[in-house]
Amino acid sequence: MTSLKEIRTRISSVKTTRQVTSAMKMVSAAKLKKAQDSILQIRPYADKLHEILTTLSASLENSEDSAFTEQRSPEKVLIVLISSNRGLCGAFNSSIAKTAYELAINKYNRQLKEGNLEFLVIGKQGEKYLKSRKMPIAGEANDLFDKLSFEESSVIASSLMQDFIVKKYDRIELVYNQFKNAAVQLCSAEQFLPVEVNDEIDELHHSSYHFIYEPSKEEIVKELIPRSLRIQFYKALLDSNAAEHGARMTAMHKATDNATDLIKELTLTFNKARQAAITNEILEVTNGAEALNG
Repeated sequence: MTSLKEIRTRISSVKTTRQVTSAMKMVSAAKLKKAQDSILQIRPYADKLHEILTTLSASLENSEDSAFTEQRSPEKVLIVLISSNRGLCGAFNSSIAKTAYELAINKYNRQLKEGNLEFLVIGKQGEKYLKSRKMPIAGEANDLFDKLSFEESSVIASSLMQDFIVKKYDRIELVYNQFKNAAVQLCSAEQFLPVEVNDEIDELHHSSYHFIYEPSKEEIVKELIPRSLRIQFYKALLDSNAAEHGARMTAMHKATDNATDLIKELTLTFNKARQAAITNEILEVTNGAEALNG
């Protein structure tokens, strides 16, 4: 039977753990508010920009001539995996890393076998997962979340666009956690480059409006595509950042509740053990007194 001292030590240890998880929960909740505001503010802008870009590109006669919309056979593929630098956030990292791994195995299995598939990792946890499975990693940008800003993310996005233009890669995929709410994160895998243009234009919609473009539509598209790609990449980072804090807050909330329940169980066990020890002592005293009287 477990001694009273061992139970008391375990109760103290669980209480210390509960203090840590409770503090981490409050910190994540504070960070989540700021991260959530950022992603909710940029989403309408990013979606509208993408809508304008798609509409303009689809209406161009030679839209396929753009360097960013050139559809090539995906002989060389880069998968950008966005995870986090720290753990203690439930299945946040393992789920998205598994999604990227399965994307490489299932969709680009031929390129992987031929050595034409690489990963760019943003987040130490995703990097650990891929290295444990001996996946080819072309580079990492794990310090990006330390100073997350549009300027910093634009450097990476511009580098990816340049790699596509010079045909270092024929296709670039983004794999990240999309923020839905504090308790739900959606694993998302989307094509970053080349830009997919929808050729099916709603004729009724376009015939209802007559636009005058200044400068020309070609010049506008040429300017919009790089900007849209930078915004898209930054939005993916903000999505992942908000999803991370939401996942960590939820995980720490559950850990705190579990610690509270465990403390109650251990306290009950401790009280029962102490009561049993007191009862045994009383019985020993009583038996000794009866033996003396006898």
